[in-house]
Amino acid sequence: MILRRWHGRVPNAKAADYLHLMTTVALPDYRATPGIIDALCCSRVEGDVTHIEMMTLWESEDAIRAFAGDMVLRAKYYDNDAEYLLEMEDEVLHFEAMR
Repeated sequence: MILRRWHGRVPNAKAADYLHLMTTVALPDYRATPGIIDALCCSRVEGDVTHIEMMTLWESEDAIRAFAGDMVLRAKYYDNDAEYLLEMEDEVLHFEAMR
């Protein structure tokens, strides 16, 4: 199994709206991909910024490729992300996951 971690930062004033988009757009998109095991959206406030972490658990790299494309470590962004995010990180992190 592979845990895929994406991180983003948004101003606190935009956090509620962005989290709503993550739960109504990103999580359903993740969960519709064959080979996904689970998907979580996590947030944490630090000063005037909210950190967003998307944690997804996948059966294989091939399953991630079906979601993210051939460059599996490249971050996947949605149309409205640029309106909220303070920066657009290029890559995600992958971890070998065990239960």
